Amino acid sequence: MKYDIIVVGSGPGGYVAAIRAAQLGRKVALVERAEPGGVCLNRGCIPTKALLKSAQVYGYCRNAARYGVELASEPKADLAKMVARSRTVAETMSKGVRFLLQKNGIELIAGFGRLAGPGRLEVEGTIFEADHIILATGARPRELPFLPVDGVHVLASHQALTLDRLPASMIVVGSGAIGSEFAWFYAALGVEVTVVEYLPRILPLEDEEVSKAMERAFRKMRIGVLTSTTVKGVTVDAAGLCTVEVEGKKGAETLAAEVVLSAVGIKSNIEGIGLEEAGVRTERDKVVVDAFYHTSVPGVYAIGDIVPGPALAHVASAEAICCVEAICGLDPAPVDYTTIPSCVFTTPEVASVGFTEQQLQERGAAYTVGRFPFTASGKATAAGDRDGFVKLLFAAEDGKLLGAHMVGAHVTELLAEPTLARGLGATAHDIARTIHAHPTMNEALMEAAEAAAGEAIHL
Repeated sequence: MKYDIIVVGSGPGGYVAAIRAAQLGRKVALVERAEPGGVCLNRGCIPTKALLKSAQVYGYCRNAARYGVELASEPKADLAKMVARSRTVAETMSKGVRFLLQKNGIELIAGFGRLAGPGRLEVEGTIFEADHIILATGARPRELPFLPVDGVHVLASHQALTLDRLPASMIVVGSGAIGSEFAWFYAALGVEVTVVEYLPRILPLEDEEVSKAMERAFRKMRIGVLTSTTVKGVTVDAAGLCTVEVEGKKGAETLAAEVVLSAVGIKSNIEGIGLEEAGVRTERDKVVVDAFYHTSVPGVYAIGDIVPGPALAHVASAEAICCVEAICGLDPAPVDYTTIPSCVFTTPEVASVGFTEQQLQERGAAYTVGRFPFTASGKATAAGDRDGFVKLLFAAEDGKLLGAHMVGAHVTELLAEPTLARGLGATAHDIARTIHAHPTMNEALMEAAEAAAGEAIHL
């Protein structure tokens, strides 16, 4: 069978690439060895957010009296039902992807795909041909030698999604988005949680003020936080208790917990797909590509978690569209990696785009800062969500937005405005003079821009 384009992997990069190619009139096949939607829809982003929402609702119920609502009895967290709901949400989204593929006339080929020569892809012993092959095989949780995952005592993220009971205690190794979200989820349900981070602060890729705010929020929830701490090893005793040897600011320590969650990053799925045999160049566990995702082999492309750049679902989707449109001769603009929005769905949420203040200082850039705390927001006060702030960074020379960093309720929903503003080159004055509806959390962006421009009204 001959196609114009074959896409390998059906995650947010792969299925978007396939659909965009079909929209542009190409004959397309999509190869997937598991469920349509990839890790994101089935074992990552979507089911995780469903669990987090359940924990948030549980928190609302526990604090209902603060809002003048009396409950007949003490609310209880039912992990089994939360997990069941999460799986239903994931299955619904996966079925949605399957429907979109059918609607766009894309053939879904089940199995593991590997390059088998110029324009050829082997799937479970069958050879398929295409003018263009796009690799979007994604990634999996990284395992470290001193932290072997057994799926029972030491868990990877996908296993933490489907526990059948709440452990009494948990140690989370790694405080990026995945580690922080699971730490918050289990702590919100009453689990004794300790976060261990190798770097000097949690959420180390975020602006330093954001990291400090989240550490305060974690400690307020009685989540233990150990930064600048190295995990040396983990052992499990006969009773199933995990002992974790760490070394940090206080020297060597021994931590104990019922389960350990390894959240130490991801590893690209590039093994066994024929890269070496085909001559596709790789460096540091990533496929080397140009601005339009051509690999070193003509007719072979790579996008998503297997190429350099942020391993985020929306980045993979953007790369997919850019790649396919370039293949089809539409002359797309390259993806702007300085304007990638990033979200962490803890409570409070974290959202950011563009440069951090530390990055600007390292570059010697002149900039101004505008801040607005949610303690001064009418909507946040009315909602009982006063924790957090908005911080905007603008170029001193022309006033253009360089970065936005937010902590607070629903800030992931506010992030589109500064992302668009940065992409369009908007200034502090532009944002400050854009009328924002009142009362909204979104007004905080206007207020922060006014503060940067020296025009603050409410501070």
